[in-house]
Amino acid sequence: MNMQRYSRQTVFSGIGVEGQKKLLDSRVVIIGMGANGTVIANNLCRAGVGFLRLVDRDYVELSNLQRQTLYTEEDAQQRMPKAVAACEHLKKVNSEIELEPVSMDVNFSNIETLISDVNLVLDGSDNMEVRYLINEACVKQNRPWIYAGAISGAGMTMNIRPRETPCLRCLFPQVLPAGSGSTCSTAGVLNSITGIVASVASMEALKTLIGSTNVRKSLLAIDIWNNQFDEITIEKKLDCPVCGRNKYELLGRLSGSYTTSLCGSDSVQVVPGVAATVDFEQFAKKLKKVGVVRYNKFMLQFSDGKFEFNLFPDGRAIINGVKDENAAKSAYSEYIGL
Repeated sequence: MNMQRYSRQTVFSGIGVEGQKKLLDSRVVIIGMGANGTVIANNLCRAGVGFLRLVDRDYVELSNLQRQTLYTEEDAQQRMPKAVAACEHLKKVNSEIELEPVSMDVNFSNIETLISDVNLVLDGSDNMEVRYLINEACVKQNRPWIYAGAISGAGMTMNIRPRETPCLRCLFPQVLPAGSGSTCSTAGVLNSITGIVASVASMEALKTLIGSTNVRKSLLAIDIWNNQFDEITIEKKLDCPVCGRNKYELLGRLSGSYTTSLCGSDSVQVVPGVAATVDFEQFAKKLKKVGVVRYNKFMLQFSDGKFEFNLFPDGRAIINGVKDENAAKSAYSEYIGL
C-alpha cells in the first residue's frame, strides 16, 4: 500500500495517518450507481476506503452522462451495466482497494445480505421504495447509513445511526403511493445539485468511518437554484413504525413492488408496493414535457421513443418493448416514480 497517494489527506488534522488506516480497513456498500452514487463512489475510492460494493440494476444510457460522472459515451453505446462500468473506471483510479460490482435489483430478498458485512451503507438510489428498504434493513441490523436525494435544483442528505438518531420513517412517515412525486425525467435534475449532495454525503461517510465527533446530526437541505442552504433538526418519533416499534413492513413482504413478465410479448407489468389513485390529468401534464401522452378514465398511454407504457388508475403499469424486469422497474422509477 502506497500511502503517498493519500498524503494531502493525511496531512489534514481531522484525518491523519491513523484516520487513513481506519478508512483502508473500512467496508462500504453504495446502493445505486446513478448521479449521487457515482460521485460518492469516486470520492470514497480516491479517499482510500478499502472495500466498496457497488450495486445497481440498470445499464448506462446517453441521458445518464449529463450527471453520472463515472460513465462514458462508449459505456452507453455498449449498454454496460452501471455497476460493472463504474468498477472498471475506478480500478484505473485506485488499484489498491477492493471493488465489488453487483448488478442486481435491490429488494427484500437480498438487502440484508448486501449490507451484512459492511461498516456503512450509502444511498445512491433513485426511488423512495429502495430507501425505505435500506432504512428497515439498517435499523434491524443496527448499521449506520446516509440518505442522499436530489431532483431539479434541490436535494437533501441526512446521517442515520440506528438507536441514536431519527430514521427515514421519522423524516418521511407516510410511504407515498407510486406516481405521487416528481422524477428526474419529469422534473429534470441539475448535475451541480447531485454533485453537491453526494459530496456532502461522502464527507459524512469519511467522518463516520474514522469515528469523528463532527458527524452532522441534522438534515441538510440545499436548493442550489434558489440559493438556499438549511440545516433542519429532525425529531426521533417514539411511535415510528421502524425505529420506534421495530416493524419491518418491506422486509416482511407486507408490501413492496413486484414485476411480472407477460406471456407472448416483450412487456413487463410493474405493480407498486403501495396502492395508488393516479390522477391522469395531473400526471399527463408532467409527462407531456418529455413524450406523447394519451389517456381516458381507464388508462394512460405514454411514449418518448425509448419507452412506451400503459399506466392504470391503481398505479400498475405495463412497460412495453422490454424483456428484462430490471429494465422495466428502472423505466417505472424514472417516469412514474416508486
